[in-house]
Amino acid sequence: MSSSILSTQARTLLSRQRSSIYLLPRLYTTASPERTLKETFANIIPAKAEEIKKFKKEHGKTVIGEVLLEQAYGGMRGIKGIVWEGSVLDPEEGIKFRGRTIPEIQNQLPKINDEPLPEGLFWLLLTGEIPTLNQVNALSADLASRSELPDHVVQLLDNLPKHLHPMAQFSMAVTALESESKFAKAYAQGVSKKDYWSYTFEDSLDLLGKLPNIAAKIYRNVFKDGKLGQFDAQADYGKNLANLMGYSNKDFIELMRLYLTIHSDHEGGNVSAHTTHLVGSALSSPYLSLAAGLNGLAGPLHGRANQEVLEWLFKLREEVKGDYSTETIEKYLWDTLNSGRVVPGYGHAVLRKTDPRYMAQREFALKHFPDYELFTLVSKIYEVAPKVLTKHGKTKNPWPNVDSHSGVLLQYYGLSEASFYTVLFGVSRAFGVLPQLIIDRAVGAPIERPKSFSTEKYMELVKKIESSSK
Repeated sequence: MSSSILSTQARTLLSRQRSSIYLLPRLYTTASPERTLKETFANIIPAKAEEIKKFKKEHGKTVIGEVLLEQAYGGMRGIKGIVWEGSVLDPEEGIKFRGRTIPEIQNQLPKINDEPLPEGLFWLLLTGEIPTLNQVNALSADLASRSELPDHVVQLLDNLPKHLHPMAQFSMAVTALESESKFAKAYAQGVSKKDYWSYTFEDSLDLLGKLPNIAAKIYRNVFKDGKLGQFDAQADYGKNLANLMGYSNKDFIELMRLYLTIHSDHEGGNVSAHTTHLVGSALSSPYLSLAAGLNGLAGPLHGRANQEVLEWLFKLREEVKGDYSTETIEKYLWDTLNSGRVVPGYGHAVLRKTDPRYMAQREFALKHFPDYELFTLVSKIYEVAPKVLTKHGKTKNPWPNVDSHSGVLLQYYGLSEASFYTVLFGVSRAFGVLPQLIIDRAVGAPIERPKSFSTEKYMELVKKIESSSK
């Protein structure tokens, strides 16, 4: 029988949790007979699938945009070609989760203290509905009941060299969990297409439940003594992630709840979301699909940017030697730009304003540690950088993005190992991409297969188009 990295006591608690996901240990009350997440989604999806079918039939030939040659050569930037239900990124308003802004999410989602619970966001992204606290508590208990890791994944992580980047370890562990895939097993047995979503749902919740143990195991193996903190089957997701990593500070736990919520989803065109969606469209399991997305998230132009921002901040701090005056910061920014480098943490492919995720983190810092030196430095850069970048003229968006702030928050609470930050980003991103996988399977989304041309063929095409327009 598979053993666990959890204690015998924890395994006993988890087995009790599996008997009923309506158990609400944190409130010590009996939940009302509200629908579970799976029941809620099952109730919603028939009408949604019919709506999409009718929409495609009636408007499938409608032209929704033009593709420029520069877009084909520019990474498909701005081409409308992906359906993503959970969120939309507006250049001026920022990210909206099912039509709700980040401040609205912070206000409306169920919470224990001040910050929203990421479990509630998962519910919202999948169904479009704000869950009750009872429903979120039940979902937290359900995820906790799925947290146990199989022996071979624990052994894999224990045998990996410490110098292997944490994101590579993270991706390998998620891939190794393919052995547990209920979707893969059901597909091999010839399950009906109409039931694909149910097995994708189970895999997605199993995977979400296991991610805190995987992330914490990597953190403790690489940077600490290899021993995990206490797992509490009665705790919410953010608290367990923090505790497993060895952090019990109540404000840090609040930060984890906020961090996991605001980093989760950023519409479907970013590398990690698009890759997860693409691989999933081939009917690869959620394990393989998320692992592919994590490999994209690991890149320095995507999720690893938060690590690079912090490294740049440390170098800046060292060179200015405590002089955070406008003149000194401005000179350093110009030196960075004039040397052919970019100012990390500023600019965004879509946004044309300060990233609302940046503002949520800034407000957290103002509340909990307004006088922290690194926060003071980040705040000064926020005051100076947009003016410099605007004058420089080569940055379409001179405002800060999410990466320019997240590392500072983690540093304050002692999580100083910057190479691990993208793993936390990966845990959060799972909350955003897995709901879309479930929806894709529920509505019968096809395999993704855009058309490509060679440069020679594009030249022929452009020549023909330009000739016909004369």
